[in-house]
Amino acid sequence: MLLSSVARIVSGGTPKTGESSFWNGDVPWATPKDLSGLDSVEIHTTPRLITEAGLRNSSAELLPANSVLFSSRAPIGLLAINTTPMATNQGFKSFVPDPERLDSRYLFRWLEANRAKLQNMGVGATFKEVSKAIVARLVIPLPSLDEQRRIAAILDKADELRTNRRQALAHLDALTQSIFNANAQELSEKQAVPLAELCESIQTGPFGSLLHREDYIQNGVPLINPMHIVSGQIQASPDYSVAPMKFDELRSYHLQADDIVLARRGEMGRCALVSAAQLPLLCGTGSMIVRPDSQAVSPRYLQQVLSSPSVRRRLEDASQGVTMSNLNGKILSSLKVRMPKLASQREFATRYEAIERLRTSHRGQLNELNVLFASLQDRSFKAGLR
Repeated sequence: MLLSSVARIVSGGTPKTGESSFWNGDVPWATPKDLSGLDSVEIHTTPRLITEAGLRNSSAELLPANSVLFSSRAPIGLLAINTTPMATNQGFKSFVPDPERLDSRYLFRWLEANRAKLQNMGVGATFKEVSKAIVARLVIPLPSLDEQRRIAAILDKADELRTNRRQALAHLDALTQSIFNANAQELSEKQAVPLAELCESIQTGPFGSLLHREDYIQNGVPLINPMHIVSGQIQASPDYSVAPMKFDELRSYHLQADDIVLARRGEMGRCALVSAAQLPLLCGTGSMIVRPDSQAVSPRYLQQVLSSPSVRRRLEDASQGVTMSNLNGKILSSLKVRMPKLASQREFATRYEAIERLRTSHRGQLNELNVLFASLQDRSFKAGLR
């Protein structure tokens, strides 16, 4: 069924920004940015409001409640269902479903399942956009209303379970930060010591001249650069690895258990603690190896210090370079960090590992739910997008 035959397609618009009488009214006015941070299907209000005069004097249109907002550019594919009448800017091609033929939540879930395909339909030189003509030609599978609602309810429930897992992970992250902050707040400047005094060694990764195109292979020894450090965790890639023979040659750049691998360019302070289970790993050219002295510092606590906002700002300020800021061994060695007594550090590390076990469990469950959700989407919309 042509989507345009069961839903009216509505473009948005922006009132003249210099006309004060068009702004700060009582009509919610959405931009794609307002959808980017949503953690639910629904949008209730917006940061910016326009007046009735602003609505009349622009191409914006008031969408009735239960319309489906779809961002058609910058970026393509953000979605929400408005719970109150709402207008949008020109970055949308929104849908007003025929309530007797198309359920809003079913349409939302169908668009969501086909987001990647819709993004590939975008055209344009400066930025990609899905036009109204393209959207009007979309073909949507259309079972009965009761069946649409059943499908939407199943996907809503599966998505709710994913949301719950993400929220649990966020709470655990906040708990870790709270415990760390409680320790840090008690420290004075007198307890600050140069990083070099806490480490066996601090060194940069291998120079680019030591690695050549022929050294890279699939499924070799993973090379760890800043892009492989995500949210304090190493996410090695089999597509970014070196041959075992080359790994043996670069012995001084081998990562060891309890090393901290730290970004020396790009996002300063992005770092992760290496575990024995992840080895072997090779430090990349964009990273540094911080090897803590376990008799002087808890590696886990030090990793948390180096990734803290205050230290990251100091690393940004201290970095050097003309085309790209970089850290080096001298800068990092002289960095002063405030450290509690070793017993307190180790107590933090124990608590961290207990929380990390819970995090690992929740991450595993979230991964399983993501797979389940994708399977349900596939089964629900077998006809696909045409």
